[in-house]
Amino acid sequence: MTSARTEIGDAFQIRSTPRKMSSMTKKNLRNGLLFVSPWLVGFAVFSLIPFLLSLYYSFTNYDAVSSPVWVGVSNFTQLFNDVLFWKSISNTIYYTVFAVPLGIVFGVALALLLNIKIKGMVVYRTIFYLPSIVPVVASSILWLWLFDPQFGLVNSMLNALGIAGPGWLVDPSWSKPALIVMGLWGVGGSMIIYLAGLQDIPQEMYESAQIDGAVWWHKIVYITLPMISPVIFFNLIMGLIGSFQYFTQAYIITSGGPNDSTLFYSLYLYKNAFSYFHMGLASAMAWILFLLIMAVTLLVFRSSARWVFYGGER
Repeated sequence: MTSARTEIGDAFQIRSTPRKMSSMTKKNLRNGLLFVSPWLVGFAVFSLIPFLLSLYYSFTNYDAVSSPVWVGVSNFTQLFNDVLFWKSISNTIYYTVFAVPLGIVFGVALALLLNIKIKGMVVYRTIFYLPSIVPVVASSILWLWLFDPQFGLVNSMLNALGIAGPGWLVDPSWSKPALIVMGLWGVGGSMIIYLAGLQDIPQEMYESAQIDGAVWWHKIVYITLPMISPVIFFNLIMGLIGSFQYFTQAYIITSGGPNDSTLFYSLYLYKNAFSYFHMGLASAMAWILFLLIMAVTLLVFRSSARWVFYGGER
């Protein structure tokens, strides 16, 4: 018994002793670090250091010219008492609540239509995907003309039907819906991902449902949507993050107007940083946005166990 314990103790001691790296392993490690060092330097200089500096600047009064002055939580207090800060949050939430679900619905519906096996389907898929690769600036200028209240194509078509078109981008009540409609034009990017998910569904499942007498909407509700739920989950997360950071279209088309109806959070952050040079205030806004996105993302992740189905799970 004693000898057995001694052998076990010796084996444990041998296994717990750290192994020395051979010269070849050291050489491979050195070469690997050398090859990856440009990325590490770039990550540190352009991502990690600015990330940490923004946290420091959020507690300072900094205008990018003079030295930062420590003010504690004064920037956050000022933001919470700022009417435009809350206005930008409400505009962003409005856009997120409507644009993200509509983007998912239109993307899935379009993918279902483009998954039908008919002649020339490749051409149709290409046509619907093209808007998603058009540069944002070019598409924004295009929609600026389309939504023109007097000479735009949208109102011209509505007038031809006997409907008085709204003011769209010059009307505070219609400016955000106009941007939401504009976002649906580029739904082809997510459509491609949904289409890939649809083509990964085993056809035997549809054949079994057909034998059992299932109609088309039964197949969609009980087979298609559960099987592509991981893809929907991915696009939901990416859509939420993108909507909270919505900036370019509003900056180009409306610059936050009319009457601050399109003053989204990222646009207000940009104005504080590069128009008013309140870098400390902008850094505080950036960290609030980071925490907000993290909270919403974690909430969606926690809810995913109830509605996301993975084929390998039992």
